[in-house]
Amino acid sequence: MSTVRWLVTAGLVALLGAAPSPSPTPEPPPPQPPPVLDRADVDRAVGRLDATVAELMKRTGVPGVSVAVVYEDKVVHLKGYGVREVGKDARIDADTVFQLASVSKPIASTVVAGAVGVEGWQRPVAPELPEFRLKDPWVSSHVTVADLFSHRSGLTDHAGDLLEDLGYDQEYILSRLRYEPLAPFRASYAYTNFGLTAAAEAVAAEKKVTWEKLAEDTLYKPAGMNDTSSRFEDFAANPDRAHGHVKMPDGTWKPRYVRDPDAQSPAGGVSSSARDMAVWLRLQLGNGELDGRRIVAEDALTLTHHPEAVSSPPRAPAGRTGFYGLGWNVSYDDEGRLRLSHTGAFALGAHTNVTMLPGEQLGIVVLTNGAPAGVADTVALDFFDVAQTGEPSRDWLPLVNALYEQEADAGKSTTDFAKTPADATPAKAAGTYTGTYANDYYGRLTVAEENGVLVLRLGPEPQTYRLTHYDGDTFSFPTRGENAVGPTGVTFSPDGKTVRVEYLDQEGLGTFTRIS
Repeated sequence: MSTVRWLVTAGLVALLGAAPSPSPTPEPPPPQPPPVLDRADVDRAVGRLDATVAELMKRTGVPGVSVAVVYEDKVVHLKGYGVREVGKDARIDADTVFQLASVSKPIASTVVAGAVGVEGWQRPVAPELPEFRLKDPWVSSHVTVADLFSHRSGLTDHAGDLLEDLGYDQEYILSRLRYEPLAPFRASYAYTNFGLTAAAEAVAAEKKVTWEKLAEDTLYKPAGMNDTSSRFEDFAANPDRAHGHVKMPDGTWKPRYVRDPDAQSPAGGVSSSARDMAVWLRLQLGNGELDGRRIVAEDALTLTHHPEAVSSPPRAPAGRTGFYGLGWNVSYDDEGRLRLSHTGAFALGAHTNVTMLPGEQLGIVVLTNGAPAGVADTVALDFFDVAQTGEPSRDWLPLVNALYEQEADAGKSTTDFAKTPADATPAKAAGTYTGTYANDYYGRLTVAEENGVLVLRLGPEPQTYRLTHYDGDTFSFPTRGENAVGPTGVTFSPDGKTVRVEYLDQEGLGTFTRIS
């Protein structure tokens, strides 16, 4: 699983909720209707937050949560709950730093808006990133920053994420996107971390600085977001950080993994605290101003809130269309109010949500240090329900969590490798399979025999996997990393010239050819 998934995001937008335009400056949506909430409504929702968070932590076991609420330019709630790391006493507070995962995307769009204004979104990416090319040369030369921030480039869903799992760096990943198949340019939507990353890196390259430096100079320092960074090393060095946790088979939560998202820093690499995120919410709801200071031009920031692509078409006659803007999920509720949101998710231990109703001057951010279990989204959904009607419209947790479970199951093999077929044929001699294989996209794959067992190695600093025989020339190994899908198949051709790795072959790129 990677930083927030299209399935979950689109599902939530459809629950809450213009064809894509080749221009990043479409006609703006209608003016916002008059506010329908008042301070009493917001206070009622804020007053319920402690109980809501406590209940959800108890139901799921998620160890830590931090929440900030902004209303009419005031921080009306700012609080941490639970612990930074299971088994230790350190409590989460408003300054505890969390990995934001894909909530990094609307922050990145804020940085780009501040750096390039309105017209800069229309710049082609290619001149600034020579290593970045797409399969179609015309698309490569015409794709813009706005196209990639709104996921309408034609790249496939989560293109490049598996390369990151294998340990490849950003430069390598961006250079390999040219092998990915393309859907129709500006007429399709697919959520891509590395497409957005390429766009942000192109903006930084044009400014002749690193992305991390651009984010600091354009947003974090001017806004006083002192605990916010786009560098993993800053998060890792912060003594007041929330450790990522995953749920174990026995139901307990443990800090088993450390997620380094630097390769996709603009799309998923920001770390921040609830206090800093409250500052950013104020800036967003304040049209780019903060305490009387202009941080981002209003027209440039407003542009990021416009719908640019249809992310989830209505699935029923009365269904609502979900859109994606420039780093934001964009939808309109029953009152016609603009709702901006984004979820972040690391399967290795983070789940976050930001949701805003700009017309109500109201926003919430929820940070958690557990793999997605529905908590962050449910807190936000519950909060707006209570503000609007006085009570939750439903129990959101099972519904939201089911979307994450559905997504996690989507990439799993249809073969049960734990059950050997009754008529299974034996494998050939180990030497039939050992050797080196190559692939333009994934690089080299080697198969070797160690202590009588076949092992497979993948990646720039090879990751080693033990192969288990299944049937004939087919073996399996357990996948690892953010996008792990459980056991996957490895099938050698009868002549021994090629090998196909099942989970790497979603787009037809998973076959390796023997070179020695």
